[in-house]
Amino acid sequence: MRIKKRFSHVRIIALGYFIMIALGAVLLMLPISAADRSASPFLEALFTSTSASCVTGLVLRDTATHWSGFGQAVILVLIQIGGLGFMTISTFFFLFMRRQVGLRSRAVMSESINVSHVGEIISLTRIIVTGTAVTELTGAVLLSIRFIPLFGPGRGTWLSIFHSVSAFCNAGFDLMGGYSGPFSSFTAWAGDPLVNITLILLILIGGIGFLVWADVLKNGLRLRRYSLHSKVVLSTTAVITVCGAALFWLLERGYTGAGLSTGQQILQALFASVTPRTAGFNTVDLGAMNDASKLLTTVFMYIGGSPGSTAGGVKTATVAVILFFAVSHMRGSTYVGAFGLKIPEDAIRKALVVASFNLTLGLIGSIVTAASGIPLSDSVLEAFSAISTVGLSTGVTRDLTVIGRIVIILLMYSGRLGSVTFATALFERRARPPVTAPAGSITIG
Repeated sequence: MRIKKRFSHVRIIALGYFIMIALGAVLLMLPISAADRSASPFLEALFTSTSASCVTGLVLRDTATHWSGFGQAVILVLIQIGGLGFMTISTFFFLFMRRQVGLRSRAVMSESINVSHVGEIISLTRIIVTGTAVTELTGAVLLSIRFIPLFGPGRGTWLSIFHSVSAFCNAGFDLMGGYSGPFSSFTAWAGDPLVNITLILLILIGGIGFLVWADVLKNGLRLRRYSLHSKVVLSTTAVITVCGAALFWLLERGYTGAGLSTGQQILQALFASVTPRTAGFNTVDLGAMNDASKLLTTVFMYIGGSPGSTAGGVKTATVAVILFFAVSHMRGSTYVGAFGLKIPEDAIRKALVVASFNLTLGLIGSIVTAASGIPLSDSVLEAFSAISTVGLSTGVTRDLTVIGRIVIILLMYSGRLGSVTFATALFERRARPPVTAPAGSITIG
């Protein structure tokens, strides 16, 4: 498994996703991919391929009614490869074929899933592939309990597999448009505990990150032995999920939750707390939410899932590190730590850079989409949904202008790569000898 040395790790990853998106667009343009057997326009196919490869879920056409079975299969394959990362798939393929994986290939793989130790990559790849197969199969079996009796063995099985993969990969693509109307997502299943809880668990398991998986498998319930990364990710995920559900329940019980039982309202609130990070399904019409809930949804999309996972966003660990740093600074302390361990300064700097980049790109995208005549609150949600690879929308995606669609495509692409990785791939230059400049003075705050 050889990779050209003239390409850096980040450029290899960027190029890999670019090729995958291009191939997906070509396949989706074929007449066989459309339900009416007509060739789809290039920009629509490119938008859909980018959204699937970057596990986002924003769509210009309803997936169930516009695309044929072949087109849906193409989308599902793109989701699976995009969710795990094409380097994970290629590494596993070489292991399956009993081929040796070179050091440089391992380094690229490590870069793609944010693993610092190259030596761990082979064992981690096996955990990722095996864990993914078991989780997605279990999810499909659980969903089939509801879907097969309703849709029949063939259709019910396909829907179960498709939505299990889409949920685990935090993709947000659904095939419910043929059941409850185009672009309806899971609104018809808002009160179904089996469907809701299964999707929630798939989203959370896929979004906590592969490094946490390895830690859990190694240490079981011995929480004290978990790494600092796992402790921060699991605690932050739990706090955001529980507090988010409580906030959504308070904000929406008189709006989209009106007329529902308390149990259904809690289920709706829990789903609304989990899916923005970053699955893209919805059980309520986002356009009917009040502005406070839309803002909270945008904040959760910005945070996203956890590092080295199928999810997007700036990541839970990033937000946690920034909060730890802010609290330490307010206390006048130079020590930044959590769970009795010090957080490296490099991690703090990277967290601040990632948060700033994503925020900047999201705001730029919001301005461009708002220029298309879309209300500002909807534009902000749409742009941050794209950069965080979420897929939630108030329904304005298909109203975007050509420029707006191109901007959303670029945001989805950069969001899947990581905003900093995307910028590095574009502007990276060969390292030059460091030059120490004289210190200047600047006032902050």
